[in-house]
Amino acid sequence: MKKTINKKKEKKQNHAIIEFSLFAPTIEEAVLFGSFNDWQDIVMKKGEDGYFRTPLPLADGEYQYRFKVQSKSWFNQENEWVTITDPYVTDIDESTQNGVVCIKNGRRILDEYVWQHDDKPLPHDNQLVIYELHVGDFSGGEADPFLRGKYSDVLAKLDHLTELGINAIELMPVKEFPGDRSWGYNPKYFFASESSYGSTAELKHLIDECHARGIRVLMDGVYNHANSESPLTQIDHDYWFHHEPRDLAFSWGPEFNYEFHDEKFDIMPARKFIGDVVRFWIGEYHIDGIRYDAARQIGNYDFMRWIVEETKETVPFKPFYNVAEYLPPEPSITGAEGPMDGCWHDFFLHTIGDYLKTGECHMEAIKDVIDAKRKGFTQATNVVNYLSNHDHDRLLAKLGEQGIVGDEAFRRAKLGATILMTAFGIPMLWMGEEFGEFKPKTIDENKINWQLLAQEPNRELFNHYKSLIALRKQHPALGADELSFIHEDIEHKVLSYTRWAEGGGKVLVVLNLSGENLTDYSIYNVSEDGFWQEWNADVQVEAILNQMRLDLPERAARVFVK
Repeated sequence: MKKTINKKKEKKQNHAIIEFSLFAPTIEEAVLFGSFNDWQDIVMKKGEDGYFRTPLPLADGEYQYRFKVQSKSWFNQENEWVTITDPYVTDIDESTQNGVVCIKNGRRILDEYVWQHDDKPLPHDNQLVIYELHVGDFSGGEADPFLRGKYSDVLAKLDHLTELGINAIELMPVKEFPGDRSWGYNPKYFFASESSYGSTAELKHLIDECHARGIRVLMDGVYNHANSESPLTQIDHDYWFHHEPRDLAFSWGPEFNYEFHDEKFDIMPARKFIGDVVRFWIGEYHIDGIRYDAARQIGNYDFMRWIVEETKETVPFKPFYNVAEYLPPEPSITGAEGPMDGCWHDFFLHTIGDYLKTGECHMEAIKDVIDAKRKGFTQATNVVNYLSNHDHDRLLAKLGEQGIVGDEAFRRAKLGATILMTAFGIPMLWMGEEFGEFKPKTIDENKINWQLLAQEPNRELFNHYKSLIALRKQHPALGADELSFIHEDIEHKVLSYTRWAEGGGKVLVVLNLSGENLTDYSIYNVSEDGFWQEWNADVQVEAILNQMRLDLPERAARVFVK
């Protein structure tokens, strides 16, 4: 018995050597302190590679820690000692801002989550139908209007997204930000996930369950700037960031300097840091793409090309989609020569949205956004089209501002949805748009109203989107690069186009953009004679000598497949 007790005692005393490190090449001194030694200072040793390191014998358990450094930042006193959180911290105690490190079986771990669905097939980029959501407002707790959404609430709504047909979700930023309420565009800790949404294991479980359903997960990445109190700004601001904003009108915090090269260590510090961030999130959280916030403000194609290459090399075995928020959209950001796979197509929102609000039909502008090749984009994956996103009011909110409500508003919303799902490019929905949410945009608490789904017009809009997404999945033509305008009638505001793919059939779209019902209307230049099946009705219409005669309801679309 004595021997057993001694063995247990001995096991309890086992310690592994855990190294704490801090890359701070311009400073002279750094100190580590934490719960492992009653918060007593441990002077760290600086190596020739610019890293301060301290190895510590630690037993399994959870520890909190921080650093003190002699700051080189211009806004601090010369060599002033400041306390900072580890820039590479993967978990924090938000109440203290201490870094948290967990030791299990003698090594650092983030959590003990075991992935279950890495073997599930995921859609290719040109098949994506993206759904943008904010974790805090995409909540399953409808009964409590003030309940904060969490990763588990998004998980609870995956069946809704699966029914709709969504195969990619884009999470607004989930990196740790100050406080509990934010859109996330003020990241303070780039390796830590937002603790108010749930644990790291819960985020992984959400992503894993998305993969189980064939849904890819894109992360909104903020790599233009950081929160002003993020650790790197306190060590030596100008080593990682531009000294001052390059454009005050579009400045949201210290801006990463991707041009600066440290000749002594032969590194580009900002690139190194963000490269480490991106590789970490791909490796640790198994994400399937990144949306790059404020890419025009990043303003460095060379960096963007490099970081995209890093993502592809990190996950060469599965599709990974890199899309830029580059406003206004610019074809050079994509394609064979551009750094990104795609970009947000803001012209689509403004052009189609303005038409739906006003009824004013500027045919050439509408054609330009339905077929973005007319403006220099070359592949369908080069543009992400949308009628709304987190930066803009939803379509029904905009229509309501114009006094357009009820049946007329839903009619226009359905027309917009049809254009969105049949245009050249990848479609994206902003959460709640599919069932007619109409709340105005606000960064404050703004949960979507799931009760709307119980109302008939809202459910009809949901089913309209659902059918269109199913059509898109069934017909490769709608994810292909080919689109031709075959009929244009400026007087009656009618526009028709075909989509096709080699071996993938044809889709014919006829838009009545006027406020008048058109009966027995003739569409010319139909690409193929014979019967065409209407996508959402048991109706066939025959084309004879490349002509089709149709009844066209006001502000509506008819879609046929061959």
